[in-house]
Amino acid sequence: MTQLAHWEREAERWAAWARTEHEQRIFGWHGDAFLELLPPPGRLTVDVGCGEGRLTRRLRERGYRVLAVDAAPTMIRLARASDPDGDYAVADASSLPVADGAADLVVFFMSLMNVDDLDGAIRDAARALARGGRLCIGILHPVAAAGTFEGEGPDAPFVIRGSYLHEGRWVMHVEREGVAFHFDDIRRPLEAYALALERAGMLIDRVRELAAPDSFVERNPAWQRWQRLPLFLDLRAVKP
Repeated sequence: MTQLAHWEREAERWAAWARTEHEQRIFGWHGDAFLELLPPPGRLTVDVGCGEGRLTRRLRERGYRVLAVDAAPTMIRLARASDPDGDYAVADASSLPVADGAADLVVFFMSLMNVDDLDGAIRDAARALARGGRLCIGILHPVAAAGTFEGEGPDAPFVIRGSYLHEGRWVMHVEREGVAFHFDDIRRPLEAYALALERAGMLIDRVRELAAPDSFVERNPAWQRWQRLPLFLDLRAVKP
């Protein structure tokens, strides 16, 4: 199944999952950290793989002029329902409805793991950016996606049973607060993202590895495991 087919099928469930207290706390933490990478609002920000629009809404609240796109029509319908004044469009990540050099910021927040054509997406983002424009990426950390903890204790071993270096799938079924969701992402090593940026002529200028904050551990001691390993990876690159 393609990533588009998966996320179109799961769109309604994703919107419900995004509203759970658990996911809102994670988005609050990771979203705040991600926003720190962004330059101030400029001419145009493109939010690629916007889903039901949670990051787009935060960007608009901060004064960014945003074009938000997603390949899944149901995601765009849900985003428009939550933000009728926003600018949303159905579009593939490798074929953005943006003129060459029209944007000064392109963001992929937790969406590049769901893009089948990584090189095409990064290449088209670079095309849409003006010189000096920024490309900001937030993903599940490639190490976190490659293995699993063998227990919930703070010292539980983290084991990678397959190959970190080869592309694979990250599949997880979760259920919380009466809401179930099925993740089926593409797992890639860090080098894959770096090479895609390199081939598109982009230069990485910031890297952030995010471990769980103390506030999460205070609520649930099992989160202490994620203070030994990063859960998310955020990158910023510039078009020279």
